Amino acid sequence: MSIMKRRQFLSGLWVAGLGFVALAAAWTSWDLLRPGEAKGFGGKIRALPPESVTEGAVIEVSAARSYLTDVNDDIRALSWKCSHLGCKVSFCDSSGQFECPCHGSVFNRAGDLLSGPSPRGMDEHPVEVGADGLIYIDTGVVEDGAPPGTVTIDEPARGPSCSEGSH
Repeated sequence: MSIMKRRQFLSGLWVAGLGFVALAAAWTSWDLLRPGEAKGFGGKIRALPPESVTEGAVIEVSAARSYLTDVNDDIRALSWKCSHLGCKVSFCDSSGQFECPCHGSVFNRAGDLLSGPSPRGMDEHPVEVGADGLIYIDTGVVEDGAPPGTVTIDEPARGPSCSEGSH
């Protein structure tokens, strides 16, 4: 009789041990498989204090693949990906405009399409000021740029285009 009790006890220990291992495996799998908050591009990117984005300035935020600019006291995050074929649009300091080096689309500082083959203005990412007082750019959300003909700001070119003479 005492042998059966010992066998039952050891059998119970094995079942409990295997149950514990199964529980640990399920717990670990849940931690690995559950969706988490995106880090880096595709999530919210911490940028800089709002007072750093002054009227007329354009600040490149590489981690967000976008530019921050202040348009009529509204901070915008413009995607640097051209709405035409996805080339990186650069800001030209001499003209004060965004210029796509691939096919010549030109956008004003607000991202409005001024000329070129792009079907719309520059796409945008939502921005918010966090509890820490810094701007966060939500690169997980892309808002289509304004349709052709939209003029948010009337800023003529300041000078020569960066692409003039390069063709």
